Amino acid sequence: MTKILVFLYYYLIFDKNVSQQMEIVTDNLENEAPIRPLFDAQRQHARIVALTKAPERIGKLKKIQAYLLKNRTGLTTALYTDFRKPPAETELTELFATNNELNVAIQQLKQWMKPHPVPTPLAMLGTSGYVRYEPKGVTLIIAPWNYPFYLIIKPLISALAAGNTAILKPSELTPATTAFIREMIRSLFAEEEVAVVEGDATVAQKLLELPFDHIFFTGSTAVGKQVLAAAARNLTSVTLELGGKSPCLVDETADIEATARRIAWGKWVNSGQTCVAPDYVLVQRLVKDRLVEAIRKAVQRMYNADGKGVQASESYARIINNRHFDRLKALLDDAREKGCTVSMGAQTDPADRFIEPTLLENVSINMGVMQEEIFGPLLPIIPYDTREEVLRYLTGRDKPLVMYLFSQTASATDHWLDRTSAGNTVINDTLIHFAHTELPVGGVNQSGIGKSNGFYGFQEFSNARGVVHRQFGVLDLIYPPYSDKVKRLINFFVKYL
Repeated sequence: MTKILVFLYYYLIFDKNVSQQMEIVTDNLENEAPIRPLFDAQRQHARIVALTKAPERIGKLKKIQAYLLKNRTGLTTALYTDFRKPPAETELTELFATNNELNVAIQQLKQWMKPHPVPTPLAMLGTSGYVRYEPKGVTLIIAPWNYPFYLIIKPLISALAAGNTAILKPSELTPATTAFIREMIRSLFAEEEVAVVEGDATVAQKLLELPFDHIFFTGSTAVGKQVLAAAARNLTSVTLELGGKSPCLVDETADIEATARRIAWGKWVNSGQTCVAPDYVLVQRLVKDRLVEAIRKAVQRMYNADGKGVQASESYARIINNRHFDRLKALLDDAREKGCTVSMGAQTDPADRFIEPTLLENVSINMGVMQEEIFGPLLPIIPYDTREEVLRYLTGRDKPLVMYLFSQTASATDHWLDRTSAGNTVINDTLIHFAHTELPVGGVNQSGIGKSNGFYGFQEFSNARGVVHRQFGVLDLIYPPYSDKVKRLINFFVKYL
């Protein structure tokens, strides 16, 4: 049971706020690769890779796995260097998560690659049909900075399992992790099969001009729209794992202590820089004060157990850079100026890029924290009185990447599931849907296009090719000329088949 619980709590996490990543333009293009020749080489080689069978593809995945297990200290060091991510948290949310995706693909790829038979409708009597998954070809994977290893290698696993070549564009905001990725890929693959292209937004834009067969982008909704527009020019298929304001809904029946622990963990892992982190909490007014107090205690247990303060904790990451720190500090200042109440936290240290876990009450819709995805350690708490009040609030917003429901009654969770929409939903926990490799994970509308995880990731990088095989039949009886006999037969088909 302990292993199962650990497995569920690792696999999290994701996201994304990559808008800044695509907006920043620098003059440092020393690492820019000759992109077009690289693309052409991969296009040529894709024909060979497409013919590989399951054992060859599994062998590639096992090479990645062996490299990770051998170099795990290098990965934790890189993430600590980039934004002081605790090594244990890196093991949990980057290495363990990646390794599990590898295990699923290695174990199930042979089954995924087999023809998938489909039933034969009566009108298709005399035929058999199946779906054959074939590789799309040359793929592009653009990853963000917040989980800079997992969010680039996870889609790579799916791309390789499906028999594609891949060009990887990691974030320039995490140089140490990008260097680790570059060395790993160079040691395992020839460039015509998998290659890393480094650089800033100008490099990403040049990549997006090329006619890739599929693009997998993880990042903000704003930049996702730019990627989609670029892909449309080449009619390239896309997977967009985007962001949004994911709500927590806590009703009066919820187990408050457990709810507080799970919200605290989901919100403040990676210092809140997780696209599926709870962005705000809607809580029944009857239990609001109890929940706030329980969250305070949960944060102290997690990040201040020794009483030295959260800033001294080795379990709490830092904000990625000064730009993001300034953005979050401005959101906090704006909320305070407009009348919010700080119920916990709000201590900041720009020199250390530290922002304490913070609870905000008495927030209003005109505050920045309620207008944009926070993507940091600020958590608004909003009390409600009636379900109708909640529905009016939720239905007036974009569909979120994930919705978290905390309740002890099935009728309540069914009520919200029936009346709301989200990419995924988790009941009585946070983040753990990423551990469920049998479920599709992704957004809806503004929060994403397409799904990933296990087979669903393999499917995203594949063309589902329908195949019909005629063995015998009577369809030739309805060929022209359309005599009265043929017309009667067609009429029979229309009425009864």
